[in-house]
Amino acid sequence: MTDEATLLRESVRAAFTDLSAPSEVRRRMATARGWDDKLWRRLCGELDLAGLAVPEEYGGAGFSAVELGIVFEEAGRCLLCAPLFSGAGLAAPLLLALDDAAARERYLPGICDGSTVATVVTSDTFGTSALDRPSVEAVEREGAAVLSGEAGYVIDGAFADLILVPARTPEGLRVFAVDATARGLRAIPLSTLDQTRKQARLIFDRVPAAGRIGGSDAVTAVRRAFDVARALLAGEQAGAAGRCLEATVEFAKARIQFGRPIGSFQAVKQKAAEMLILVESARSAAMTAARSAAGRPDAPELKQAAAIAHAYCSEAFVAVAAETIQLHGGIGFTWEHDAHLYFKRAWTGRELLGHPEEQLEVLARSLSSAGGGVAGG
Repeated sequence: MTDEATLLRESVRAAFTDLSAPSEVRRRMATARGWDDKLWRRLCGELDLAGLAVPEEYGGAGFSAVELGIVFEEAGRCLLCAPLFSGAGLAAPLLLALDDAAARERYLPGICDGSTVATVVTSDTFGTSALDRPSVEAVEREGAAVLSGEAGYVIDGAFADLILVPARTPEGLRVFAVDATARGLRAIPLSTLDQTRKQARLIFDRVPAAGRIGGSDAVTAVRRAFDVARALLAGEQAGAAGRCLEATVEFAKARIQFGRPIGSFQAVKQKAAEMLILVESARSAAMTAARSAAGRPDAPELKQAAAIAHAYCSEAFVAVAAETIQLHGGIGFTWEHDAHLYFKRAWTGRELLGHPEEQLEVLARSLSSAGGGVAGG
């Protein structure tokens, strides 16, 4: 870690500790929107949260996915209730990947300063990737496009201002921008396991698009954007798993059983050691993926690194969150304890952008096409 990266981590952690305490998380997750709009704009203004990895010419801070990965790790530690993943993790990477300078100039400044909440359609109502089976169809006539279809599990979809939609056309996959106020668009909030991250089902009934973004580069751009999002999600999962470990160790030191802290028992020590291995390995996988995302746009290793990170960090977070509940004993199963919030985030995050088994298949195909070697060493 460089001095700058360490300073960034300390600054973000201090801000999140103050502004996203467990009581605040519970308060916000109970609201329909799921986040505080004024607080989000403040975080974007003071910490450049949404625009950290966006070039300065588009209103961002000009850093890379490495620095943004640190922010996601810290956001995971406190289960930050904010449109960070939808905007900085999905929309901004997609806009940057598409070859459309006019669209970047139009949309990125608002995303960076927090005045525009943006999201991306990533799957259909069954969870199948929008790359594999686009569930929205676009019909273009005389320069205008109309969208029809349904999308499921759209992060922050019910309260986003801007929705980027990969849609099928006679020419292949294309990406369209849709204003949330467009006629014919209906957002249905979903009741999901994880209340700290809102999702919605979107119904497009001949919805007029604000415009098409990019052109024939859509498949490559969406694939890269999803890989970047997987890398950042892995960082979030690693950070959340790390916080679970910290909470468990703190409890094991304080909980007295048979006249001694339970952390002194060999069985508890062994469980904590296994959790530590999972957490540190997850951090390593997430950091590697973030570094790959910060590399050349056409770097072949990103696909493999993102698949590894998403598959491993998802499973590691689920395992660590489950052990956190078990090692806290009876209190860990209660609504009042925060362990269940991490457990629910772990299971829902596992399904975002393809579950671990799918990522392992992607990795296997990638290695096979590369002749058995791992790109980049």
